[in-house]
Amino acid sequence: MHIPSASCQALDIPDFETALALSGRGDAYDRAKWIYVPDYYTEYRYILGTRGVDPLICIGVNPSTAEPGKLDNTLKSVQRIAAANGYDSFIMFNVCAQRATKPDDMDRELDPRLHRANMDAFRWVLAHAGEAPAVWAAWGAVIEKRAYLPRCVRDMVAVGEEYGARWLCAGKCSKRGHPHHPLYLRKDEKTADFDVRGYLKLLEAQA
Repeated sequence: MHIPSASCQALDIPDFETALALSGRGDAYDRAKWIYVPDYYTEYRYILGTRGVDPLICIGVNPSTAEPGKLDNTLKSVQRIAAANGYDSFIMFNVCAQRATKPDDMDRELDPRLHRANMDAFRWVLAHAGEAPAVWAAWGAVIEKRAYLPRCVRDMVAVGEEYGARWLCAGKCSKRGHPHHPLYLRKDEKTADFDVRGYLKLLEAQA
């Protein structure tokens, strides 16, 4: 379990470029295999995944306890589904970068520094994922836990358009149209196109 020790506003949060520059200096994990930013366990996480030339970029709501070599059940499912769909690697990303095993423990208000760094991290991931990066929407109904989360999704979609991202989903969407969470999917579940623009209109109608 990870329960935030303090609100994000009480933390010293460096920008993404600083966090990236400081990564890769230790030997806590195999850096030839893993991408991990920040590269140590802390109250937030931007990127966790494996290295490759054709990654499946999975977008959840927020990170929990997973680290390189210590994947939780959600990340294990992401890894299996990426492989089943022919991708050589996976990247786990999140709508919000604050660690909290239970989304109910997330901050009530979005920290603009953390969000800005998270969007910069998303740009970095997309820029290194080849043409038409594959982005798997996988946040489930948890997106309703905080009022700021749909706004974050809108920002991510706008960033994705800068890089020609292809949005995907896996499994059946919820009755309210939210894309399925990675847990409880078949290990060989196939991804399908996801109308993310139509989904944004649905969010606006539900607001």
